[in-house]
Amino acid sequence: MSEKLQLTKNDRLKVAWRSTFLQGSWNYERMQNGGFAYAMMPALRKLYKTKEEKTAALKRHLEFFNTHPYLASPVLGVTLAFEEERANGAPVDNVAIQGIKVGMMGPLAGVGDPVFWFTVRPMLGALGATLALGGSITGPILFFVVWNLIRLSFMWYTQELGYKQGSKITDDLSGGLLQDITKGASILGIFVLAALIQRWVTIDFKPVISKTDLSSDQYIHWNKLPNGFKGIQEAFMQAESGKSFTPVQEATLQENLDRLIPGLAPLLLTFLCMWLLKKKVSPIIIILALFAVGIGGRVTALL
Repeated sequence: MSEKLQLTKNDRLKVAWRSTFLQGSWNYERMQNGGFAYAMMPALRKLYKTKEEKTAALKRHLEFFNTHPYLASPVLGVTLAFEEERANGAPVDNVAIQGIKVGMMGPLAGVGDPVFWFTVRPMLGALGATLALGGSITGPILFFVVWNLIRLSFMWYTQELGYKQGSKITDDLSGGLLQDITKGASILGIFVLAALIQRWVTIDFKPVISKTDLSSDQYIHWNKLPNGFKGIQEAFMQAESGKSFTPVQEATLQENLDRLIPGLAPLLLTFLCMWLLKKKVSPIIIILALFAVGIGGRVTALL
């Protein structure tokens, strides 16, 4: 009796590494089929001995395939399990292998965008940008390292899950698991991005709506300060004690809005952009409109 063929961890690692180039030969006819076949090649070489068997196996994976590039990993894992069973004599035909690929790529395609593009990446990008704005080089480095660590870890472990579970993984896909993951990721992403509105969206209305004359003890008398460094030090001390720099206190429209509800204007602007996007207005149009409003507000001293 011949020895059972089995893919080693090293074989599966080669497949996982090659899967990072899934989009490398994307085409309009069969989309990710070239990348999928390229990822499978180390396993096919191990499982099949003759040139004819290898050629036939490679042709199986040159059929149409398209899903989120990171969610292709569990499909690869299940396909590896099927190919291994077939190489060992199990009655697994081309239709079964192609069927499992087509059946998985649809549900998985809708998970990748909300989880990775709309949740994980924006959150890490916002964190990295925040650190970068503070002058720290840690920001871009942190984004690069953490993003790739999450991406590569996810791809490897989901491929292993697909390989070990085989056809059983399709039970999870039909049981609402993916819908729950998608919904949870969307809620988390919206919550985090909403918390960042106050920091990332800034509106400052410049018009002065009131002026108040201060009493003599409420502002700094610059003509009475000592000369030189001592005068500067004294001015800072008085400012820290709460004295105004001018004898007249001006209240801008923005200050009044902040007293009412801090961050109200940025929140309303964000809701406006969301509403426009919902109405199918092009993001480019919205960006250009914001530029125009900002320039107009600066010229008219409104902003």
